[in-house]
Amino acid sequence: MAIMDWKTAAQVKRNAVNQLIPTKWKLPTPLPLASEQRDVTGKYIQQYLTEREVEITETDAVGIVKKTTSGEWTATEVTVAFCHRAALAHQMVNCLHEIFFDAAIADAQKLDDYLKKNGKPMGPLHGLPVSLKDQFHVKGVETTMGYVGWIGTFEGKKDTGKEKVFESEMVLELRSLGAILFCKTSVPHTLMAGETANNIIEYTWNPKNRNLACGGSSGGEGALISLKGSPVGFGTDIGGSIRIPAAFNGLYGLRPSSGRMPYEGMANSMDGQNSILSVVGPLGTSVGALRLVVKSLLAKEPWFHDPLVCEIPWRDEQEQAVLDIVKGSGGGQLCFGIFWQDENVRPQPPVRRALDIVVKTVEKLGHKVIEWKPPSHARGIEIALKTWLYDGGTDVHAAFALSGEPMVSQISSTYGERKEEYTASQIATVNVAKRAYQKEYMDYWNSTATLTTTGRPVDAIIAPLAPFAAARPDMGKFGRGEYKLKRVMPGLSAWVNLLDYSAAVLPVMMVDKGVDVVDVGYTPINGVDEKVQMAYDPELYDGAHVGVQIVGRRFQEEKVLALTEILGDALGKHVV
Repeated sequence: MAIMDWKTAAQVKRNAVNQLIPTKWKLPTPLPLASEQRDVTGKYIQQYLTEREVEITETDAVGIVKKTTSGEWTATEVTVAFCHRAALAHQMVNCLHEIFFDAAIADAQKLDDYLKKNGKPMGPLHGLPVSLKDQFHVKGVETTMGYVGWIGTFEGKKDTGKEKVFESEMVLELRSLGAILFCKTSVPHTLMAGETANNIIEYTWNPKNRNLACGGSSGGEGALISLKGSPVGFGTDIGGSIRIPAAFNGLYGLRPSSGRMPYEGMANSMDGQNSILSVVGPLGTSVGALRLVVKSLLAKEPWFHDPLVCEIPWRDEQEQAVLDIVKGSGGGQLCFGIFWQDENVRPQPPVRRALDIVVKTVEKLGHKVIEWKPPSHARGIEIALKTWLYDGGTDVHAAFALSGEPMVSQISSTYGERKEEYTASQIATVNVAKRAYQKEYMDYWNSTATLTTTGRPVDAIIAPLAPFAAARPDMGKFGRGEYKLKRVMPGLSAWVNLLDYSAAVLPVMMVDKGVDVVDVGYTPINGVDEKVQMAYDPELYDGAHVGVQIVGRRFQEEKVLALTEILGDALGKHVV
């Protein structure tokens, strides 16, 4: 590909994807500007759908499989409804990288035929549409991961024999469970940003408030599911990339510990960096949706197909232990730690109010909350961020060099200039520091048993996962001096990755400009904190989703989901 030709290649790819949307599903008129119509969810997108399509697409994954496995709804009808809504979603916020609606509808017909012939469903996910972040390899379509240089290749390499035929391990497992795969969603090129932008689809907007970012790097998933263009999907998380889009889009999401879910055969950035592993996990409109897909996949025994997956089947007893405490006749108590902020940034007013709502909800349910005062998060983040720079940017620079395309600003602030690669000794030093930090944090968590009055250490932590309800695409205009160009690093989310804890996102509220007013007279902690506070505008943020994270220890996915569901139900958000 000629160096000057990246724009043409990106345009051709963008057009090719858009042309896969059937004419009858094209928006009849251009979308109004965000200033005229900031929210395209709910009634706005519903106007282009039939009542039946709205009914199907606004049912959560648990409700869908009840209907499809019994034959009450056909897999074909469900798939067509979600393909239609996904097509509309993409035209509104640029959330899809690959469309394979025809293949999905053909797969759905096969499932309908199977049910008719055998009188039973293919599996527990029979007829359930599942969307995938564009790291999963799916036959018949490309995986560009947002790189122009990956178009027409297999992860940037030509003539491998894997192009458009190889499938990732989880893709094979989802198919065998009866799931229907129908689209792949947008990511920031490199995957290393909390916004979703690349030179192919350009920018993916937040559908609830199109002034704001949908998050990243699983941003297309967050945007699509928020618009109900998919009932449940899979993203990945190395520094917050499942949790940030889930929160920015008012969804539930799960970041499992590494080794719980199969990542085998997926595309990635900086593959081979093993200090902090990227993990794969679900986003959806209910905790039940997340539980359904995780439990179903673990039943396929992925530890026999992915050498990094631990042999840990789904454990109902972990969930039951929580329910026994909550529903036991003895009126047992849970205890949560509340982490308001780290040493670097104070969350904006809406995030602080969301944390306060969750604390009050826990107390109203009769449970306890204590202040979480852990080892320095700033020190932890310093360790975590080093792992992202081990190769000095070699991997991502090689991917950009394939086409000559430029990096978007969200990426260039970190990876714009090549840096010196770490030596083996330096990497070992980081790994030792990481392990020591994990042990220190573990000891602190254990020590909370003396404060909880439950006889146990804290059950989980309530914490912010970003300092804002959503990022602003124009963050670069805020801050003073050197901080103007500095990225707001994901310090409030990446500590979970460093510790490899399990964490779920709890959608809490929406920004209310009349309540979430600017902090007058606040003295910022530092230049980054000042930048974050300057960027808060109640008028601009009005109506945006706000979520928090519920953090458990390693491999406590079942427990974390149970706790998150209890809190979600108490907030009236069983299905969002």
